[in-house]
Amino acid sequence: MNTEFSIVDPHDVPTESFNTCDVSHRKLTETLGCTEMRVNQVIVEPGEITTPHAHEGQEEVFVALTDGQIAIEDEVHDVPAGGIVRVAPEASRNFLNKTDDTTHVWLAFGAPPVGTIEDFGAYVIPDRE
Repeated sequence: MNTEFSIVDPHDVPTESFNTCDVSHRKLTETLGCTEMRVNQVIVEPGEITTPHAHEGQEEVFVALTDGQIAIEDEVHDVPAGGIVRVAPEASRNFLNKTDDTTHVWLAFGAPPVGTIEDFGAYVIPDRE
């Protein structure tokens, strides 16, 4: 693999479910050869929601490849296709899809690359009362 750059078709990377919910994602970090960030594609089907969480020491940037919805600190934001969202490490965030028939697709970039590729780094699931 060339260490200066890489080009990946995400469809060549198998999908798997997150360990905290049934939402599908593709782990792109290793395939891209990233060493300074984590990269994932998240596929949120109609009616699905990811687990609200925060990261210890990892800022994230999300790029909506389609129209999408993200909750930050429990406030839902509609994001247009091509929209970009930055979330600070300590802020709770999760993807959701309140539509009946449209799949939402996101690219997620996290830096610095905390934890391992397998466990998505140190994340915190806030208590919900």
